[in-house]
Amino acid sequence: MMSSLTAALLTIGLLVISNTFMTFAWYGHLKLQNSGISTHWPLVVVILVSWGIALLEYCFMVPANRIGFAGNGGPFSLMQLKIIQEVITLSVFTLFVTLFFKGESLHWNHFVAFLLLIAAVGFAFLDTEKM
Repeated sequence: MMSSLTAALLTIGLLVISNTFMTFAWYGHLKLQNSGISTHWPLVVVILVSWGIALLEYCFMVPANRIGFAGNGGPFSLMQLKIIQEVITLSVFTLFVTLFFKGESLHWNHFVAFLLLIAAVGFAFLDTEKM
């Protein structure tokens, strides 16, 4: 049996990997299209390639949720897992966009939105039983 800290770190690591694959599955085809690589691919091919990448996402997402879920001995409730996953998704997406799509830029409202998401994580971890 792994410690709660180990399970938390493993869960978060797997979620980062999972969301990296997810971001490439959902948005990578746009970069391929902009680069001229997939410009003439039929939509069905783009979908199948994205679907194959998404399969890799699930290979990391499912174990992350199993390891992290309190019902399986992990440290997180389902709501906490989902909110952590959403923050990771937006973090990975932001990194992806800034690295691969040079025309996209971050503005002050994006930073405010991220701060609010971090606040959401904080609220999700509040112990309501002690309030």
